[in-house]
Amino acid sequence: MSKPCIITVAITGSVPRKENNPAVPITVAEQVESTQEAFEAGATLAHVHVRNDDGSTTSDPEKFGRLKEGIDKHCPGMIVQFSTGGRSGQGNERGGMLHHRPDMASLSTGSCNFPLRIYENPPELIEDLADKMMEYDIKPEIEAFDLSMLYQALRLADEGKIKAPLHVQFVMGVKNALPVVREALEFMVSELNRLMPDATWTGAGIGKDQLTLNKWSLELGGHCRTGLEDNIRFDKTRLAASNAELVKRVADMCGEYERTVASVAEARKLLGLRPAA
Repeated sequence: MSKPCIITVAITGSVPRKENNPAVPITVAEQVESTQEAFEAGATLAHVHVRNDDGSTTSDPEKFGRLKEGIDKHCPGMIVQFSTGGRSGQGNERGGMLHHRPDMASLSTGSCNFPLRIYENPPELIEDLADKMMEYDIKPEIEAFDLSMLYQALRLADEGKIKAPLHVQFVMGVKNALPVVREALEFMVSELNRLMPDATWTGAGIGKDQLTLNKWSLELGGHCRTGLEDNIRFDKTRLAASNAELVKRVADMCGEYERTVASVAEARKLLGLRPAA
């Protein structure tokens, strides 16, 4: 029996703007519409950031609340995952929206270099975010930008600070962090399987490497992330028309690797989440 593939759509992020691709959704209304189109194309998990209407970054809890409400209404059962990333806010404000109780939230378990800055995740902040996720029954998605972050997440699970089994996203292709190396991904997946066999994982690639990680993840039994946050182009000849277009490409690829596209119910079961309301 083929293993269903959960397709995550990262709709906006903190970096791409309308000037880069007019399809990048900025306002809450645009984000809800774009997510609904991606949901209808096969995505069952939405990784979301929010923006100010001028496109600048924010961690505004009110916007996160409205976005979750819109996705819940228009995409029944879709898994909503809030970003607690460092580009949108500072310190504890990065978790200031978690009281809205999304199904999941991102959790980076270490610091690393990004193209023009240090992505700072000090131990006290990691534990504060983990505590809030535990308090609100939110499953973390571990964002692993290097190997050490995997081991730190496993340690946190061993100590009972985050719930097992883990769901880990291996992010490759960020300049100055993990390069896109097949052997590196295979090693990290093998370590996760060795140390927590019932864990799940997703591969995420940046820019042109989005498609590479989609293919590797399908082949190696993982799940896929796509979307305009990571990649504004469909190929080297043109921009992506929408988040939905990128999702449909992954959905169409699943059959090539004898995988099926996970339904909402299958995705929730695979990730150990509560059934949809």
